Amino acid sequence: MQKSMAALFGTDRLRYGLLHLMDSVAWLMALGAATATRVLIAENAIDWPNLIALVATAALTTVALMQLPAFHNARSRRGSLDDAQNVLNVWLLVSPIVLAANFFVLDRPVPASAALLGLPVALVLMLGTRFTWRVIYYRLRRPNDDRPGTKRMIVFGAGEGGETIMRALLRDRDSEFVPVALLDDRRTRRSFMGIPALGTRDDIAAVAHRLQAEVLLIAIPSADSKLIAELDEIGRAAGLEVRVLPSTAEVLGMGMLNVSHIRELTEADLLGRAEVSVDMEMIGTFVNGRRVLVTGAGGSIGSELCRQLGRLDPAELFMLDRDESALHGLQLSMEGKALLDTPNLIVADIRDAERLDELFETHRFDVVFHTAALKHLTLLENHPSEGVKTNTIGSSNLIDAAIRHGVTEFVNISTDKAADPTSVLGATKLLAERLTTVAAKQTGLRYLSVRFGNVLGSRGSVLPTFRDQIAKGGPITVTHPDVTRYFMTIPEAVRLVLQAGAIGRPGEIMILDMGEPVRIVDVAQRLIDQSGKDVDIVYTGLRPGEKLHEILVGQAEIGSTREHHRITHTSGSTEVDISDEIELAEPGYSLVTECARRMSVQLEYDSRAASV
Repeated sequence: MQKSMAALFGTDRLRYGLLHLMDSVAWLMALGAATATRVLIAENAIDWPNLIALVATAALTTVALMQLPAFHNARSRRGSLDDAQNVLNVWLLVSPIVLAANFFVLDRPVPASAALLGLPVALVLMLGTRFTWRVIYYRLRRPNDDRPGTKRMIVFGAGEGGETIMRALLRDRDSEFVPVALLDDRRTRRSFMGIPALGTRDDIAAVAHRLQAEVLLIAIPSADSKLIAELDEIGRAAGLEVRVLPSTAEVLGMGMLNVSHIRELTEADLLGRAEVSVDMEMIGTFVNGRRVLVTGAGGSIGSELCRQLGRLDPAELFMLDRDESALHGLQLSMEGKALLDTPNLIVADIRDAERLDELFETHRFDVVFHTAALKHLTLLENHPSEGVKTNTIGSSNLIDAAIRHGVTEFVNISTDKAADPTSVLGATKLLAERLTTVAAKQTGLRYLSVRFGNVLGSRGSVLPTFRDQIAKGGPITVTHPDVTRYFMTIPEAVRLVLQAGAIGRPGEIMILDMGEPVRIVDVAQRLIDQSGKDVDIVYTGLRPGEKLHEILVGQAEIGSTREHHRITHTSGSTEVDISDEIELAEPGYSLVTECARRMSVQLEYDSRAASV
């Protein structure tokens, strides 16, 4: 019976026919009752023919207007705010027609006072029937929680995301999840579409026990990692499976939320998820219609940067990397094919100054995002000269070519290890920051650096390593029980990089807010718990050059926040003064190259001395 009634309500032609009938009845009841009350008080007779003609005029006009595209949207649910707005707009058009017909055509079958009362009553009745329709519709279509394979779900979050996913769950009779309770720390409502609101996070365990729930859904797309981790811990302690909706950034690319978007928690949800709001209009003007180069385009940050830049309509996006396989994967991810036959894919090494000069001469780039680097700390401790050649001399080559060929914006991607560095990686990246600042001072152009910490899921990072160790039965190796690191997802980091590039000033170092640092051993333990395996954690000791705790701002740096609350600005330093010699240099002599040479020689000397 329930299925047949739900099917009946779901038939479009019958549904709209019933709604039009109810609108007609609303006009009849409103005008008829108001007229009858007024006329009977005055002990007069009701002019039934003209009253019926007036009701027919109101009803037919309402039905006709409801068919117009301006007031008829098949995607608007009956009883929704959009539908209520349509009804109000139609009523505002029909009411003057009813009044005109009553007073000037039909010899006033409805007295003036009754007309003024009947019109708003008709509006209330039309809205009321739609609301009632909506309640009945959803009750008939509500999934059956006794159906085999279904899981009773507690939904946490009564905001827009929670309401949207609740509607989707209640419409989907085949969903494996059946919502049985709504919780929210704000206590903003008593129920939603018949699902009771039963408290806050403190009530999760009690509600789960009372309603025999099996799943907790965190229905807050804007939730940060801290909130998700807290709710995950509460949910798992209550014996619940924990699910989550995509982040705000993910939702923007998905459209309307639906049941298929409910997923299990990932490391990104628990460690690096944050609500990142950026000014897309400002970022768009930064790159729109311009020729943009990304170095290190095949890397984790570089590839995501290319994907996001590609959506901002640059005149042309050039992607440079020395790894041809990485370029193959990048083109495949962006275009769905990888023929490698387009001129915007560039195989080159930033160590090769002549090759860079040739590329800048040929393509005339306007904006450069420099992400190419060697980044593995231990390897660079063992081979410091390689770090110098790529991270410092390579950056110098790139900056030098950019200056010679008129690049007006240059964004150097740096690392938190450049803040008070203790490693070759940190020192070489700090030198790249200083070279960028030197270039800004030499040219007055917007050459700046963006500094941030670890990104989740990058190649060779801690999470893939831990997962691989767990898959092999362990042990997981952690350097120190107290070691901490900053984490952020790659898409979020890139969005902030773009924002920083749009608002930064010449020579600045832009430092991204990475949230609170996370203990690596906690990450390892969480992954072990999720795997269900018995895996040991072994401490191996800090490696040469490795810090126990990373910092984002050096001791000698003073930061300030301006346009964006998650981006700190600090002035870069050169710590090299060779201005007297530059004045005597031959034309074309590069301050940047000389700084790089002097800094690199000193760095390599210091690194070798430290190793001895």
